[in-house]
This record gives sequence, structure tokens and C-alpha cells, in this order.
Amino acid sequence: MRLILGFLAALLTTAGLAPPAAAAESRPVYSYADAIRETAWVETGTDNDHDGKPDRIAADVVRPDARVRVPVILDVSPYYACCGRGNEQQKKTYAPDGTPQQFPLFYDNYFVPRGYAVVLADVGGTNRSSGCFDDVGSGNAVVNWLNGRAKAFDAPDGGRPVTAGWATGDVGAIGKSQDGATAIGMAASGVAGLKTIVPIEGVADNYAQLVANGAPLATPENTGSAFTYNERAAELCQPFEADVKARAGTNGDYNDYWRSVHYVPRPGQASVLIAQGFGDWVVAPNQFAGYWAALGRAGVPRRAWLSQAGHTDPFDLQRAQWVETLHRWFDRWLLGLRNGVEREPAVHLETAPDRWTDVRSWPPATLPATFRPSADGTLGPTGSGTAAVVDDPGVTREQWAAGVSAAKFTGPVLPAPVRLAGSPSVTITASSDQAAARVGVALVDYGPADLRNTAEYGSGVRNLATRSCWGASAEGDSACFLDTAADVVPVDHRIVAAGWADLGHHASLRHGEPLVPGRAYSMTFGLTALDHVVPAGHRLGLLLGGTDGLLFDPALPRLGDTLTFDLARTSVTVGLTKPEH
Repeated sequence: MRLILGFLAALLTTAGLAPPAAAAESRPVYSYADAIRETAWVETGTDNDHDGKPDRIAADVVRPDARVRVPVILDVSPYYACCGRGNEQQKKTYAPDGTPQQFPLFYDNYFVPRGYAVVLADVGGTNRSSGCFDDVGSGNAVVNWLNGRAKAFDAPDGGRPVTAGWATGDVGAIGKSQDGATAIGMAASGVAGLKTIVPIEGVADNYAQLVANGAPLATPENTGSAFTYNERAAELCQPFEADVKARAGTNGDYNDYWRSVHYVPRPGQASVLIAQGFGDWVVAPNQFAGYWAALGRAGVPRRAWLSQAGHTDPFDLQRAQWVETLHRWFDRWLLGLRNGVEREPAVHLETAPDRWTDVRSWPPATLPATFRPSADGTLGPTGSGTAAVVDDPGVTREQWAAGVSAAKFTGPVLPAPVRLAGSPSVTITASSDQAAARVGVALVDYGPADLRNTAEYGSGVRNLATRSCWGASAEGDSACFLDTAADVVPVDHRIVAAGWADLGHHASLRHGEPLVPGRAYSMTFGLTALDHVVPAGHRLGLLLGGTDGLLFDPALPRLGDTLTFDLARTSVTVGLTKPEH
């Protein structure tokens, strides 16, 4: 069969056509060792670094050495030089003449022999790109070049024109974390030629990622350390960064800038295969939940891999199954193979460590249940009394769970297991003795269990000493990666959802206001999305606190001293259902 496919591909080389689409799946018929490796510096049409020249994005390409037109798997990242990609933090490497050598991750090793090109592009101002951090603009420029709508050259300055006549123009954007956020933004832009995206733990709402309901977070993005500019851009991009900061503001107000980088209301039309961990505190699962719902409303073809892990690639959770899924997904949307992947169950769900099931939809049908705290420390259908909390910005939500610097409330022992799923919300009524205050809320499962280690930003995955190979290797670019296993630890509780807010934004996220000390304010906001089974014998708990030391910089001035919660007017609502498995 391989010889037949290879023969048919050879017949098509002179016509410059793609390989035949009659096979059930693409096969490794092209030599990876002989693949063409090159760099195109793609002009964006902007001059963000104000050096008087169009910004150029370094797009490193590896593609079959055959006269066939191929689709492209594209990963646009700011991390190829500073931090690396994947579980082993692989960076791009180059031969002495500048030819790309190591392409991080397995996409090139696995997909190039199957008739795809892989393009890894440096976001503006990082690694070998000029310009400044415009991730969506960087990615769109590469897609435009692949479709003949943008210029590219064989050098960072000057050079000879480079065209992408080898490309079909069909592109799939993939990537984890910031790279996934870029893919989501590219889809929202509607750039022609982007057929599918695979965001892994990606951000769809930048305001929610960087500001918690009016309270700016001490995230790497806000502190300027999310990525590393190259030496040139670190100097030239200071005015650009200052302009972005000015447009974003520092008071936590939602404004036109944040609306421009909020992609949920405009998900685009590219199909989406999305991965999210419910234990991810880097990119919280509420990012997934809102985006997933928007894709459904827009009728966009979608599938999801949902785990109980942290900020982790599915490649390190169920390696063989993920590679197969990704293979079939790209074959369907980039090669046009009618393999039926879009008609399969929409969600691959991990219900417990290494226990997976396929379901047709998410979230499941649930009944909303509202719980209210009482001054005696109970959590039930009614609430009463008050609770005072002395805010300590150095205390984390994990310490809150032990009753430190937070009010703790627990419900009765559950006689049967219950599944919590969807997007919980909380209404708090509180007063502060200061003119400003943060509030934090957490929903907790109290009881012994063996769960993935995701507390305080754990990934829930550990490396093994063995390696497995996924595709073909070449000198300087191995297809073999460290195997992984679930990092499972015994726990006596698990925070399953949390949320934070600036009380001064109680009336509107667009305009915060100083608080009148002693006056009570009510505010409703969402908690992080969840899908968690609380076993029989456990208790459901609610924590009410102030500043969460895991999210907010303890060095900042204290915004509040004492918070007093009116418990009769404080509640949490979450969807409940019976566990399916």
C-alpha cells in the first residue's frame, strides 16, 4: 500500500497537486531525512518597533522534498528561544549556516512524512523576528504569505523574495498556552486560509486572564516577564509596550482595549480541537468553558479533550490516543479526508486519574443548587450571621482551606457521590474598613482521595526515564520524547473552583469606585469551571477570603484590612448531577 501511495504521489509532482484524498488517512510516504528546511522572513505590513522598516516574522519551515503542494501546521510562539516548548522545554536550534535544525515537539517528525509542512514562527520581537509582541498579527502574516498575500525574504534584512508555492494555503494553527491563545485570536480575526485550530490550555478572554473582575493579577504578563524579547526588541519595543499598558490601564476597568482582545464573542469559523485541564491554575478552565459555549452557538465544528490535570499537553496524558486524534483531525480539515472525526463524541473526558470516557456534550445537564454559609461554619440551603476576615496578601487559597485568613464553611457528609460540572457563580455581600478591597472565594471538596498533583500550579504529570518515538528522526531533531505518567498524590481536600474580584467593581467592570468603609456591597461573579466528582463521605466546603497570595503580589500595598461578609446575602450556585461512571 505504501508503494502504491508513493507512486501516485510521484505521478502528481509535475502537476503541483496535493496527494490523493482517497485514502482513509495520510501515510508516511515522504522522507523526513531529506525534508527541506528553510526560513522565510515574512513582512507583517506594520512597523511596531519604529525602526523605519516593515516588521519581519521569522518563519522556520520543514516540508517534504517533493513537488507537491502541502498544507501547513503552524505554531506561532514567543518561547522558541527563551523558554522552550513541551515537557522537555525544547528550543529551536540552527546549523552553523542558520538552517533550522531542531523543531520542538513531534509535529514535524510525525506529520512531514505524511505530506504536511510544519512552520514554527517567532512572534514579533522574539528569537529571530523583528517588530514587537503582536501575536495575532505575526501569525496572520504567515498565513497570508502561505496564501500569496504577503511578502517574505530569505534574510532578516534585505534578501531575495521567497514565495510559498509549495503550500496549498490551508493552515492549522496549534499550540499550548500563549501559542494556543494566538491560535484562538487568529481564528477570531477571520484570516482566510486558517481552516482549523488546536488551542491547548489557551486564553480566549485576555481580560479574565489578567484581571479578576476588576482586580489586576500579578501574572507574568502584567509584570513584564511572560516572554523574553530579543536584545534588539527589548530596547526598541519600550514605547510599544508602554502604549499597550496605557490602553489596558492599571485600574482593572474593562475598556475598549480589553474588548479588542476578548475573542469569545467572535470565535470565527475555523474548526476547533481544544484541550483543557480542570486542574489548570495557569490558564483556568473558565477560559475553555466560555469559548466552548461560543463555538457551539456559532455552529463551529468542535471537539474537546478535558482532563483533571494542570497546565499540560495531552501528549503527556494519553500519548498514543492524542497523536491519533490529532492525526485524524488534521487529515479531515487540512487534507479533506472524510474520516468522520467530526461525527464522533465531542468530548474526551478524564473523570479520575487515567480514567477516560467519551461523551457527546459538555457541560452535562445539571440541576442548579445554591448553598449558603452560616456563622456556625455550616453550609446549607439557608445562611445567617456574619463572618469577619482579616486580609493577609501573603496567605494563599491553599492555606485558606485550612481556615487561615479565611472564613470556612462545610456542608454535611454526602451519603452518595455527586458530580459538580459547569461554571459555578457566587454572590457575596461584604463591607470593608478600607476604601478598597479584594475578595476571594473557593469551592472545596473535603475528604481523602488520590488525585493528580495540581495544587499550587502542579501539572499532575511526572517524567519517566524511558522514551517513546513519534515519527522519524534526523540529525539534531529526535522524534523520541520522555514518557510520562500521572503524578498522583494523597490529599485531604481539593479546591475545585475559585474566583476573585475587586469589591470596588461591584456595580460594573467598566468603572470601579472607592468603597465607603463599613458599607455593605453585593457582587456576583463566576468561579472557574469544573467537572469533579465529590465521593460519598466527603463534604462540600466554601471559603471566603480576601487577597489570594497565589495570584496577587504580596508586595503590593494592602488593599483591605478587615472584610465583613453578610452571610444571609452570600451564596454559591453550582450545577449538580449523578456521576455517569
